[in-house]
Amino acid sequence: MATSAEIGTEGTLQIAEHFKPAQGGSRRRFGWTLLIAYLLLAIGGVCMVTPFFWMILTSVKPAPELVNFSFFPENPTLQNYLNVLNTSTFERWYLNSIIVAAISTTSVVFFDTLVGYTLNKFDFPGKNIIFIGMLGTLMIPTEMLIIPWFTMSVNWNWHIGYTQYWGIAFPGVITAAGIFLMRQFFDGVPNELLDAARMDGMNEFGIWWRIAAPLVKPAIAALAIFNFIGNWNAYLWPLILANSREFYTLPVGLSFFRGESTTHWEKIMTAASLASIPLLIVFLVFQRQIIRGIALTGLKG
Repeated sequence: MATSAEIGTEGTLQIAEHFKPAQGGSRRRFGWTLLIAYLLLAIGGVCMVTPFFWMILTSVKPAPELVNFSFFPENPTLQNYLNVLNTSTFERWYLNSIIVAAISTTSVVFFDTLVGYTLNKFDFPGKNIIFIGMLGTLMIPTEMLIIPWFTMSVNWNWHIGYTQYWGIAFPGVITAAGIFLMRQFFDGVPNELLDAARMDGMNEFGIWWRIAAPLVKPAIAALAIFNFIGNWNAYLWPLILANSREFYTLPVGLSFFRGESTTHWEKIMTAASLASIPLLIVFLVFQRQIIRGIALTGLKG
């Protein structure tokens, strides 16, 4: 004769068995969902990668093959690369882009991190007003700022000679979006840690540089990478400020491969392929930081 404990145990097992989900059906549904997700990702990846491969393949096509609309070259050649590299100012355009992107990226990392730390960890009159004012600048279209930027550059002689490097870079040396990003990330730095450093006699700059900034390295890496990419691809402002072809950046210089009567597509694709090399290096070296930065900031390209 079964005891009450045994009856209770059997009843519990029967109830659990009754409500137990069908493992096979659940796995099948999960498998189909995963398959569809991978399929959509594959289609999206092909759509994004195909134009890049088309650019590379076009760069090794002789000019007569461009009218055939064939995807793969019939007689691949590197002559287009030699022609572009022999262009008198192409190497200078490359150097200009590196200098401008380096100036802007270094400055934005330093200033945005410092200002974001100050707005987060210090209390002073008007702090919130200053922060709201900075965020308000994000609603101003870049095109509306071109005239003030140009007026400032002319008044301060940033449009003459080598000062053009600074003139081209200065609109991006500090950004409201970067300040907002860093201010939010400094919330995760414990105030007790900073107070302990103050008690040990460390000055405020040292606390920021040696303690606070290293704790937000993922955000700093994301800020630096996205800023470098943005400045490397900048077109409108360098086109307006640079007063000679000697100081053009790569995006501006590429437009001069278009003639009045004809467009040298093979040269444009070759130059664009060469221009993408630094971005590919940045991605391959810092792909983990880029993915983490997208996850942390919500930015996407």
